[in-house]
Formats: sequence, C-alpha cells, structure tokens
Amino acid sequence: AAAMSGGRPLRLLGLHGYRQSERRFRQRTGALRKALRGRAELVAVSAPHPVPGGGEDGDEDDPPRGWWFSGPGTFEAGEVAAAPAGLEESLSAVAAALVEHGPFDGLLGFSQGAALAAMVCALRARGDPRFPVAFAILVAGFASRAPAHGQFYREPIALPTLHVVGDADTVIAATLSRELARHFVEPVVLTHPGGHFIPVAAPQKKAYLDFLDRFRPGQG
Repeated sequence: AAAMSGGRPLRLLGLHGYRQSERRFRQRTGALRKALRGRAELVAVSAPHPVPGGGEDGDEDDPPRGWWFSGPGTFEAGEVAAAPAGLEESLSAVAAALVEHGPFDGLLGFSQGAALAAMVCALRARGDPRFPVAFAILVAGFASRAPAHGQFYREPIALPTLHVVGDADTVIAATLSRELARHFVEPVVLTHPGGHFIPVAAPQKKAYLDFLDRFRPGQG
C-alpha cells in the first residue's frame, strides 16, 4: 500500500468494440473500473460512425457504433477488405478526445477498439504528435486484414502493450489476438480461459495493476 501512496491515478482513454458506444462500454466496464480504482481512471469515447440498422434495441439516441467498416456499413474482423471505410475519421476522433478530455497516459481498447488502439500505437511509435500516449491495454485485439491498413504493421511497434487473450473467444479468435501481439516489440500477453469480454478475476486484475504500475509517476 505504501507504493500506492502519492501520485495521481493514471488516465486511460477507452475505445469500445464494434456495435458498442461510450455508454454501452461504460455499462460493461463497471467491474474493471472498480478493479482499477485508485490506480487508473477509465474515460471512454464513442466511435464516430453509427452502424446502419443497428438500433434494434430501440435506443435511437445511442446507436451502436463502429471505428471503421470492412464493407458498406458492415464489419468482419477476418475480412480482407478491399475498400475499408471510416478509419481516418476515427483516428481524428481519438486525437480530438486526447485533447478535449486529456491528458491521458494510455489507451484501453476492446475488440475493434483494441485494433484501433494498436494502430494509434504504431503512429505514436513513429512520432505522430496527435497521440501522446505511453502504453496500451489491448483486449481481444486483432490486426486489420485490409491491405490499405498494412502500413500500421510493416515495422515492429515500439510501445509497451498488455494483450489480453480469451482462449474461448468465438468473436475474435485467440490466434488473431496473439498475431497482433507479435507486431509489438515487447508485448505482455495475458491469457484467460473465457470468451469475448474484459476479464477482471483476481489473476487478470493483478496483471493489469502490475502492468499499470510501470507507468505510475514515481513508481519506476
């Protein structure tokens, strides 16, 4: 506990999954935010693109959203999309959120949001001034298959990352998340037996806190 005293909590910008939104992400990360209390604060932002026909739950005020599309108004992580759409707007939205709600220390992305966060890491590692973040936690991430996005993975990404991989994930297969981790210079890979969610059982909580403590002011 002595190591925790002093220093402000880290601030993480949260990037939700496809068909989610800032509000949906906030609702689903209560246990995570509780686990990180005192160490890190999670502030989420909504993706700029509403998913067409996505409001089947009757919530027109808060449509499900996506960071980019692999086809017209659709998204499939494994698709080799010839004409992906919407990524530049999303990178701009992340840059704007870092300014408006910042400063932030790092990113926490889930599913498509983790894939986007990995792209931001690549740009940051190359010195892009729009993305002043020091690390990222990538849950159920993947590398985009779109050839137009190949630029993000051409060279190893030198930014510290924690990759959270669900062995039973049927939405983003564990192999895809491990493949993404291999694009980073020194990835920390945390495997859990569950599916497509952000795990916060005791072993994962310890891994999050151990990773975050590397970046806490006065800790390293």
